[in-house]
Amino acid sequence: MTRTTTQTNRRIVLASRPTGAPTADNFRLEEVAIPALEEGQLLLRGQWLSLDPYMRGRMSDAPSYAPPVEIGGVMTGGVVSRVEASRHPEFKEGDLVMAYTGWQEYAVSDGTGVNKLPAGFAHPSHALGVLGMPGYTAYAGLIDIGQPRPGETVVVAAATGAVGSLVGQIAKLRGCHVVGIAGGAQKCEAAVKELGFDACIDHRAADFPEQLKAACPRGIDVYFENVGGA
Repeated sequence: MTRTTTQTNRRIVLASRPTGAPTADNFRLEEVAIPALEEGQLLLRGQWLSLDPYMRGRMSDAPSYAPPVEIGGVMTGGVVSRVEASRHPEFKEGDLVMAYTGWQEYAVSDGTGVNKLPAGFAHPSHALGVLGMPGYTAYAGLIDIGQPRPGETVVVAAATGAVGSLVGQIAKLRGCHVVGIAGGAQKCEAAVKELGFDACIDHRAADFPEQLKAACPRGIDVYFENVGGA
């Protein structure tokens, strides 16, 4: 299917680099024309956008594992999209896909980095969570690198976040004693009652070191770091 269009794309671009927590002034809403597709291209319309902690790092022009978003560039992010039109042999109109097309309603792609989701996928947004980058990070970090064994103690920072919550549940499935670290009593309660952690400690507690020691009587075998700092 070919497409000639005068439709507009709404996108959020980085207007300035934040100092501390980002504010609305660091971003700008733009409306730009969607170009006609060329051979080998497809038009994607975003359905679900993942908002992740790594995005704050990409707003800063500092050394990192990935390049920063340029000033005036579309903010990066994983998106589950529907193929609106296609001149690409591997994709057809209506396909659901996942790609890092960023904070915008539409994106034109040559197919690079676009992953097709299974037909009839009941929960497409899961491709941004448990079946996406957070799930891969949790599984590879814990199983491939941490290599926990049954009966060992696994401690997880940011225990109720997208990655940490999965690390804890995978560790429990591996037969481990799992202790979470989170900020606040409500998060710690959710880690234990909803996610199945054996214990969870509020890192803001004055006696945090003592609580951590008490929760890990046999020491710590695997520590999954999600935060940095003390």
